[in-house]
Amino acid sequence: MQIQFLDASATPSTRLIARLVNQDAIPAELEPVLAEGARATRFAGKAGQIFEGFAERGGTLVRVALAGIGSPDADDRISALERAGAGLVARFLTSGEPSLTFDLSGAALSADEVASVLLGARLRAWRHDTYRTKLTDEQKPSLKEIAVAGAPDGAAAAWERESAVAEGIEFTRQLVTEPANVIYPESFVARCQDRMAGTGLTLRVLDDVEMKALGMGALLGVAQGSEKPARLLAIEWNGGKAGEKPLAFVGKGVTFDTGGISIKPAAGMEDMKWDMGGAGAVAGTMLALALRKASANVIGVVGLVENMPDGKAQRPGDVVTSMSGQTIEVINTDAEGRLVLCDALTWVQKEYAPTTIVDLATLTGAIIAALSTEYAGLFSNDDDLAAKLTAAGQATGDRLWRFPMGTAYDKMIDSPIADMKNVGPRLGGSITAAQFLLRYIENKTPWAHLDIAGTVWADKPGQTWDKGATGFGVRILDRFVRDNFEG
Repeated sequence: MQIQFLDASATPSTRLIARLVNQDAIPAELEPVLAEGARATRFAGKAGQIFEGFAERGGTLVRVALAGIGSPDADDRISALERAGAGLVARFLTSGEPSLTFDLSGAALSADEVASVLLGARLRAWRHDTYRTKLTDEQKPSLKEIAVAGAPDGAAAAWERESAVAEGIEFTRQLVTEPANVIYPESFVARCQDRMAGTGLTLRVLDDVEMKALGMGALLGVAQGSEKPARLLAIEWNGGKAGEKPLAFVGKGVTFDTGGISIKPAAGMEDMKWDMGGAGAVAGTMLALALRKASANVIGVVGLVENMPDGKAQRPGDVVTSMSGQTIEVINTDAEGRLVLCDALTWVQKEYAPTTIVDLATLTGAIIAALSTEYAGLFSNDDDLAAKLTAAGQATGDRLWRFPMGTAYDKMIDSPIADMKNVGPRLGGSITAAQFLLRYIENKTPWAHLDIAGTVWADKPGQTWDKGATGFGVRILDRFVRDNFEG
């Protein structure tokens, strides 16, 4: 979706024009036929409301849409603005209209508020039609560009920042949406190398031979049943002070998860192409940070494997040794994400000594049972870090809910023959998974784990996404960096 800002003197030239309307504030200058039509359909400018009508202007028939943005002092103002932009695009994406003009006259929006409207519009426009060969003309997106008229000073600069975030989210959605025969460890790396070339990001790749030499027995144990070799990808952004220790984001990248020998039921297994949603979110965040030139040092690390039930696959009851030297009794090969993460966590600490670590993973079905698809789970050893992440989630709409941790849960993963088991009992499954990861955090480094199993994929359209990949996590991490690591 192309977005351009018109000069202050320019008048909208497209047939489709959209106005943003505060609650109970239908513009007085609106044509009577439109104003009366809006009232007749009970349009009052409430957040999420849309009205569409036609009017004659200068001898030309124009198509006018009104989008409600609610009360100016509402707590969810940013969400309402995003919904307005997204709702308009959802309405007109396949309408036959090629262009849409946002007429912001009289809306009294700030530069940042305008950027929020445009972010909602752009995110809702994203589709993945690569493999669709029989779409009719009516099914194909026609809306290609948005023009903005009457924007306040600074709106273009605010949008330049948010457009970088949009590109990161779109890249994450692309990675998560692609099927597992297209995105696997090696091709995930290649896709990142292609997209990130020229952005200022530095990429390091470890192959399975190098990981074996480092002792990453947990991660490689997951990968050994697949013909696709494992990879560890590190993405560096050095936009902060030279020599300053970085913040680290770590993502689970299981590009397809059959469950291994503990094989999953056939129904719904196709969804497991998005078991690399955490890695996708880290990659998209790093791209966003680079594109907006974030003034912070950040390292993104993703462990990439495919979990398959081959004759070489690890068995329930096997014991593996992680890079940290701790041993793990593998009770269930379908609890593989924590095995990937633990070695990635150890490696990033030894290699970069980060000041703070946040990991993201589609880790447990238990988190979906607890939170459905409304929130992601948050676990942390640091109250201040947890509060900052929660605030970032609240500000962006990618919401988090914090869960408890403690020694009572820790005991549930003790093993009689190794340092730990990779699963505990059925109850408290998300918490025991977090307790497992905590054992790999060294020197009391502030750490948080985001279990995003219920939020990376949507079975129905949401506020700024259609069915499919949501890009969850990118906005949280970007806002977290913005608010806490940039001057």
